[in-house]
Amino acid sequence: MTGSIEQGTSQTHGNTHILHFLVRLPRPMEQAWPALATPEGLAEWFTAVDVLEPRLGGEVSLRDLGDGQVTAWDVDRVAEYTLRGGGRVRFHLERAGEDGCLLRFTHEFQGEHESEARWRARFERLIDVLETRA
Repeated sequence: MTGSIEQGTSQTHGNTHILHFLVRLPRPMEQAWPALATPEGLAEWFTAVDVLEPRLGGEVSLRDLGDGQVTAWDVDRVAEYTLRGGGRVRFHLERAGEDGCLLRFTHEFQGEHESEARWRARFERLIDVLETRA
């Protein structure tokens, strides 16, 4: 399976923006999970991580977005980080055959600091990282 990024959607509700993407990842869930739920994995394609306590209610600090808490955690499936000033970032993995998985992504935030193009570029890096892994 090769990776692909479907057209993202964007919604605005008052001052809150919500971006959604469906990303087809070229690795099974178990192999994709570390890229979404470990400091080393996130740093490869998204942002440096100063703190990540991998459990519900754990502390998280994503260098480019801010500090907050892990607000959803289901190992190998769901990682959600709610950040003061950075909104909510949710990664939800689903099985998609033997060789790949689907990432359902949501970023809910206020302000104008994020964009669909910026996330698309990040997901292209994520796919590249996963494709190069043996």
